[in-house]
Amino acid sequence: MILYYLYEIFIALPIFLVLTLITALVTIVGCLVGSPHFWGYYPGKAWSRMTCILALLPVKVVGREKIQKHQSYVFVANHQGAFDIFLIYGYLNRNFKWMMKKGLRNIPFVGKACEEGGHVFVDRSSPTRIKECIRKAEASLVDGVSLVVFPEGSRSFTGKMGYFKRGAFVLANDLQLPVVPITINGSFDVLPRFRYLVRWHPLSMTIHDPIPPQGRDAENIRHTMDLAYQKIQSALPDDLKGMVVNPDQEVP
Repeated sequence: MILYYLYEIFIALPIFLVLTLITALVTIVGCLVGSPHFWGYYPGKAWSRMTCILALLPVKVVGREKIQKHQSYVFVANHQGAFDIFLIYGYLNRNFKWMMKKGLRNIPFVGKACEEGGHVFVDRSSPTRIKECIRKAEASLVDGVSLVVFPEGSRSFTGKMGYFKRGAFVLANDLQLPVVPITINGSFDVLPRFRYLVRWHPLSMTIHDPIPPQGRDAENIRHTMDLAYQKIQSALPDDLKGMVVNPDQEVP
């Protein structure tokens, strides 16, 4: 383990920082001169895969065959840790836009790259801002491009799942899009929110069957949200099952 930490600090981390800067710059320039649908996805996908490889983390993906190539989806996943992003971005193999916290826009270079790439920053400061976010998300979901959301809104403190917020499910209901639950496991062991160094641990991503819309009303939203929660939790190990309230998450 000591050798892994030395490798991480003196080799992997410097390379990661350089790769992050290069990826951000390529994304920004590519989106300005070309298609944001291409440049907002493929550089980030390559960066994410290289990050997992650089960290020497084995990755297992189950269920890719359940999603159709030209269908847009709303993907919803549990949020164990920072490597959830690299796992989904690098290994989902679907062009998509992130729905992310507005504070991430302030990260140097990365925030600008996300903005140019058409990713959706969630601003909950007013109903008008929320509607603007929804309209931008709607405009992105064309030609098979999908949306990825962490409906808990923040990373877990324990590895267990918190409450789901309704936003992603309301959007799926309005657009009558299937919701695809994704179970992430191992990310909490690799890099939880309270640790700064990566710890070696296998990562897995389970893609569940899409949940088609069953109407266009509040009942459909609740049904889809509850079913997605059950499916995601079903693929977690027993010690991570059970709902918790994260300290920074309001109870609905």
